[in-house]
Amino acid sequence: MPLESIIADAFGVATICLVAILVLLGLCCIIYSFHFRSKILGQRLIQLNYFTGPWIIRIFYILFAVWWGTGEIIRLNLLRHNGRMLYALNSQLQDNVCKCYIISNLGFAEPCLFLTLIFLLRASVHKTGMLSPKWNWKTASSVLLFCFPMLILQLLVILMGPRYRRELNPKLASYFVEAASTSKARDDVAICTYPLMSTILLGIFAIAVTAHLFWLGRQILHLVINKVLQRRVYTLILCISSSLPLRVLLLGLTVLSSPERLLFDAISFLAFLSLVSCVGIGIYMLVYLPIADSLSIRSPQRYTESSTKAGTEYVETISLIADESRVDESTPSGVSSTSGKHGSVSFQTTDKEEAFVELSLYSSNRQSTTLVEQPMIPIF
Repeated sequence: MPLESIIADAFGVATICLVAILVLLGLCCIIYSFHFRSKILGQRLIQLNYFTGPWIIRIFYILFAVWWGTGEIIRLNLLRHNGRMLYALNSQLQDNVCKCYIISNLGFAEPCLFLTLIFLLRASVHKTGMLSPKWNWKTASSVLLFCFPMLILQLLVILMGPRYRRELNPKLASYFVEAASTSKARDDVAICTYPLMSTILLGIFAIAVTAHLFWLGRQILHLVINKVLQRRVYTLILCISSSLPLRVLLLGLTVLSSPERLLFDAISFLAFLSLVSCVGIGIYMLVYLPIADSLSIRSPQRYTESSTKAGTEYVETISLIADESRVDESTPSGVSSTSGKHGSVSFQTTDKEEAFVELSLYSSNRQSTTLVEQPMIPIF
């Protein structure tokens, strides 16, 4: 077997492994979401109920990711080798599989993935009443509705493009509208390609998504005061705004190489890698971390009692050190300042404590702990 064929198969195996990891991560997060929701309902933690608001949209995002990953496996040339899954199909059926892949992934799954990410980010600046079951289904309908124009355009390119080329414009290069190319080694094997017109449509969508994302990111960053959450927001914005344009650029470069060459497989794998990393980061930051942060609070009453006890201990320590300082003329370390109000003290906090502060779940005073009207950034 030629070295190029071995390397191309290695790209295919790596693609299957990465998709399997992505699917496994998604399934674990779905189970985690149901566990979080059942814990809130079972223990009646009403204060944390807000953070389970977009749980349906999170699951939709994971399902879109699984759909997209399945399509990336189906397009692989590895499955068209002798004895593999798609080997028994004739060239016409394999060509139809490639057309379905372009329509499914470039026309539906990828736009839905990024639209869902945007709606999840928008949810972080919504008021409490917005993240209701009605909001979830309304958002899901909006994602499908906004994705519909892209799906129709990709259908026109795949179904009408080859006919337009044959009957009206024979001089048009085949890579503009063809979703598959016949193998030179075997006539009964069709290799999936990326039509340039489909890539251009995806590029227009990427420009719109990136522009809206930067505008939305500025709004979110105005609400974030914690460095940990700032890093999360910056990571998400950088990841989303770079992965889709990079994928579009790489898919456009595939027309420079024959589908049977190693260069084509390498560029296709890099395009896949740019998006699978973004999808994985999105699942981790928008599905797993919000649940993990909320569950780390455990019982609000327990957290309130521990915070009150810790505050009392700090006040007693400060009083003791203040008495000693009259003799030693020393300043207590670890305490930044004390407020003028009775029983109030300010001190340095750890990153874990900052996460609680940034979530803005509670507003403490001398008497009680009350729920803030709008928690900060429930999505992160």
